[in-house]
Amino acid sequence: MAPITVRNLRFPLDDTPQYWLGGQRSLSLLLDQLSIVFPPGESFFMESVRAFERELTDPTLRAAVRGFHAQEALHGREHAQYNERLAKWGYPVKAIDRSSRRMLALARLVLPKRAQLAVTAALEHFTALFAQVALAEDSFLHKAHPQMDALWRWHAAEENEHSAVAFDVLQQVSGSYPLRVSIMVLATTFFLLKTLEHQLRMMAADGILFSREEWRAFFRFLFVDPAMLVRVYKPYLEYYRRDFHPHQIDSSALLETWKREFASAPIYRDNLYAKRSALVSEPA
Repeated sequence: MAPITVRNLRFPLDDTPQYWLGGQRSLSLLLDQLSIVFPPGESFFMESVRAFERELTDPTLRAAVRGFHAQEALHGREHAQYNERLAKWGYPVKAIDRSSRRMLALARLVLPKRAQLAVTAALEHFTALFAQVALAEDSFLHKAHPQMDALWRWHAAEENEHSAVAFDVLQQVSGSYPLRVSIMVLATTFFLLKTLEHQLRMMAADGILFSREEWRAFFRFLFVDPAMLVRVYKPYLEYYRRDFHPHQIDSSALLETWKREFASAPIYRDNLYAKRSALVSEPA
């Protein structure tokens, strides 16, 4: 397992346009609504992994868990201030946040701790696959405002770096194949339904709920260019193999390309809050 590097970045977004993804409203809102659910989601992820830390004996995995917590905490911090920007535009940030928190509270109430960890492993698979499309050479983010492009690519790269952490913890404390795949079915169903619900709320708030042009762009994004769902459905299905491991979906070339960008691009150097990259336990 490669070491997990935590990059303490801050992204000022006050000057970014409302429709920051190539001026396309529905697509900007799709990423925006995902941002709203990240802070409560990442808190749940950290909590579910932390519940089993005392059972971990492998020092490499324990170090990876520390890196996982640090990366997720920083992602949550940056998306929280991203979401403040959305609230200023009048989007239903509080309503979507409440909806997400209610869903996670229900999971905490009805699911045992190992099942909650399986939810995290499943959703981390989702984010890793999305991240690989975001980091691809023909990434849809090339149309984005530079600051938003940098934020989303940073988040995507680190999601791929820690993509196996929750899965490895789950395998060590449970290893149950039926638990893993049944929870993935459950997580997929609720993720897709809530994503559609939140997209409808965002588009309604923006006044484009009945715009044929915006819905065409939305479905083109999913199925034609960059064909998000078409690109990820095969690696998504890999999760259901009994011998699956996240590292079997190789993102190393994408990560190396982004790391070179991180080392040389002024936008990352300017946004680096701590003048070093190191493992941290809490965001600064």
